[in-house]
Amino acid sequence: MFKRIAAEAMGLSDIGVIVPPSDYARVDADDYLFHEDGEKIYFLIKSKKDEYCFTNLALIHVDGDSAVSSKRSIRRYEFAHYGVNAVSIETAGTVDRDIELKFQIGSASFSIDVRKDFIEALKDVYKALIAISHQQMRDQVARNNVQPCLSAVASAFKIGAAADEDALSRQFQALLAATNAASSNTRDFGSFFERYIRA
Repeated sequence: MFKRIAAEAMGLSDIGVIVPPSDYARVDADDYLFHEDGEKIYFLIKSKKDEYCFTNLALIHVDGDSAVSSKRSIRRYEFAHYGVNAVSIETAGTVDRDIELKFQIGSASFSIDVRKDFIEALKDVYKALIAISHQQMRDQVARNNVQPCLSAVASAFKIGAAADEDALSRQFQALLAATNAASSNTRDFGSFFERYIRA
């Protein structure tokens, strides 16, 4: 018990490790995945207090009050709804024991200390987060373009131009489908993790 309190006081308890895929079923975050919807873990950092679980759909943060408490808060940040920004890695100095992965998701800021011997794995998740951020920006550009395109179509379209009611209905359905496809967010980011994270 004293060692745990001493580690808490010295800040050593917050240095995380990268959990291998073979141990994903044993972490707390696994209980909060939507397995039924195809959600799976691609990367997981665990410290004595926290877990940072990167899935194809979200970041799940299992937030511990302290290294000596069993109380946990579970926070979920869906990549489809929360933008990823300001991704960076702060590498270790000569005497440092850890490196830091920093990023923002929505309004939440994260600074995760990880043992420095995990630098190669941390570079992989860094690249995946940057790629997710780029896709989120592309999604936003597409959403911004929808209204001007609809206005242009509306100004060019004449109700009387449709041959009959069925043709009008088909044109409307086609336009609605195209609008929904152009304005929807990417939901599943598994391919981004698969591209950059080496097993």
